[in-house]
Amino acid sequence: MSRFIAITGKGGVGKTTLAALLVTRLIRRGRKPVLAVDADPNACLDAALGVQVRKSLGTVREEAREIAGKGMATGMAKQQLLELKIAESLVEASDFDLISMGRPEGPGCYCYANNVLKNALAQIADNYPYVVLDNEAGLENLSRRIVQSVDLLILVADPSQRGFETVQRLSRLTAEMGIVYNRCALVVNRLRRVQLPECSQHIADAVGADYLVALPDDEQIASISEHGRPLHTLSDDHAVVQKIDLFLSDAGY
Repeated sequence: MSRFIAITGKGGVGKTTLAALLVTRLIRRGRKPVLAVDADPNACLDAALGVQVRKSLGTVREEAREIAGKGMATGMAKQQLLELKIAESLVEASDFDLISMGRPEGPGCYCYANNVLKNALAQIADNYPYVVLDNEAGLENLSRRIVQSVDLLILVADPSQRGFETVQRLSRLTAEMGIVYNRCALVVNRLRRVQLPECSQHIADAVGADYLVALPDDEQIASISEHGRPLHTLSDDHAVVQKIDLFLSDAGY
């Protein structure tokens, strides 16, 4: 059975960077193949992983609708057509695959896009021991039950009052929405000093975090992200990479 790692937090805290690093480090630890899921309509996980999405689920959904409108191929049901199109949207790399929700067109179609993503994951997730979901800001995707159960929910915050307030709000929302997860981690990202803010442990306790992870602000990672280069170029002895490796070990990955 696949183990789902879902990442959430407010916009701009480094969720996509963390998702890409988790994918690359899981691969490095032999936990492959990994399925990377870009569930943010503002998709950019592909660049962080060094691949390119040609077709998002939003795109293939529109293609399937267009084909269905013109008349189905002989003997092919709508669901079969959608499954075929989902397979076309999968970006295949040597040790991981990537699927992107993308930005669908037309009114009221984010619900449908989430349903397409849910169906896609139900169709292919069992082929991967680990699935890493890079979510948009908030809990929209998880609240729509795109997966039935998350093994590890990662709340990402920057070391600011607003960042901590957001993860506390997200934690409350998970309970209100009935989102099921086994464990939780609070990742404080882009620290500019050695020690965590004094309130960090209190916040971790408040959100029920099993793990509290501090990741330093890093000029090399910022430069890589700024120029759209892949993060797998970071060395094994890079400070952030080592922190993530330790976190994965603690989490039993």
